[in-house]
Amino acid sequence: MFKQIVVGLFILVSGVIVAQEGTTSPYSYYGIGTLKFRGTVESRSMGGLGIFSDSIHVNLQNPASYAGLRLVNFSVGGSHKVSAQQNETNSQNTSTTTLDYISMGIPMGKFGMGFGLIPYTSVGYNFYSDLTDGRTEYTGSGGLNRAYLSLGYQLTPEISLGVDTNYNFGKIENTATTQKNDVELGTRSFNRSDILGFSFNFGAMYKKMITETLELTGSVTYTPGTNFTSENYRRIATVSITPVGIFTEDEREISVADTKFTFPSQFSIGAGIGKPKHWALGVEYTNQKTSNFTNRSFDIENVTYQDASKFRLGGYYIPNYNSFGNYFQRVVYRAGARFEQTGLNVNGQDINEFGISFGVGLPVGRLFSNVNLGFEIGKRGTKDFGLIQESFFNTFLSFSLNDRWFEKRLYD
Repeated sequence: MFKQIVVGLFILVSGVIVAQEGTTSPYSYYGIGTLKFRGTVESRSMGGLGIFSDSIHVNLQNPASYAGLRLVNFSVGGSHKVSAQQNETNSQNTSTTTLDYISMGIPMGKFGMGFGLIPYTSVGYNFYSDLTDGRTEYTGSGGLNRAYLSLGYQLTPEISLGVDTNYNFGKIENTATTQKNDVELGTRSFNRSDILGFSFNFGAMYKKMITETLELTGSVTYTPGTNFTSENYRRIATVSITPVGIFTEDEREISVADTKFTFPSQFSIGAGIGKPKHWALGVEYTNQKTSNFTNRSFDIENVTYQDASKFRLGGYYIPNYNSFGNYFQRVVYRAGARFEQTGLNVNGQDINEFGISFGVGLPVGRLFSNVNLGFEIGKRGTKDFGLIQESFFNTFLSFSLNDRWFEKRLYD
């Protein structure tokens, strides 16, 4: 029955992930959208920390973790985000609900394999820009999705290695509609990019007991720069803007060249210490060479890219994982914080992001399956210099289900 449920959910959730819009942020206007977090609810509840792994959970951030799986694991996670967006004079509230990942991890002795589907970037915005003689409305939608296949290998009792192979695909649509004062008709510019490309992510993990009770954990990942192909389309139209809608008067397709651009490389390193199955605390640093990033098919004024960096701190606590008399003794309590320099610079101002998160892992059923619930509060950007600040509250929910598929039976 478990296998049939997993196959059905993969088919259902995969279609939803590909079709959804995952953001309402005006900062998704730039580049190829807002970069989505690649990780489970468990790691997001620890500030996004991706250095810990065990035998019953998948770790989407480091492929070396699959080598430690001992049960087949199926995971699906989603989130709901409420955001207050404000500048110096106005404010608005937005919300969005998304499916964030669907994944499967399969143990194979010293090897471990994983595969799944996750959103990679997300575009979704609608805002106005006032001109001296009119107004322009900007809207956008789409993003990239990532289908991945991962393989991990236990090289020694302390060291495991792994690699992700990713197929990235999706489309991004941007529309700008301008209406000038005392001019009967307006203009609309529509740009669409169909983007695809392969990428790889390499990882290594280190675990060693340094005392009878304390374990040291280390994690390293590296993603080389990736060449993406963008098939670009552009249409220019004359439109009639009325209170009931926008009507096309004349529209023409403009020839625009297809482009190739390099998505920047990324390097992460982290370390942690703790007592296995009881508590752990860790830190992680990520650097991404976004200064090398180029746009798809059109340039945007007053926007530059710098190298991005992320700092994460988090951990977990389990009172007594083996307690059968007290349910809450087996609950996993998680917390963390993160600070990110996104690499995006608008009007000379760096767009930074900060978040504090916490959550719980609730045991359900048999074989250590669990439901994970997490929350995060944070801010992105600034409301000075004509920019927009986002204050957000995220709610995360995931199901992590385990089963044995390949055990040998003594009796048939």
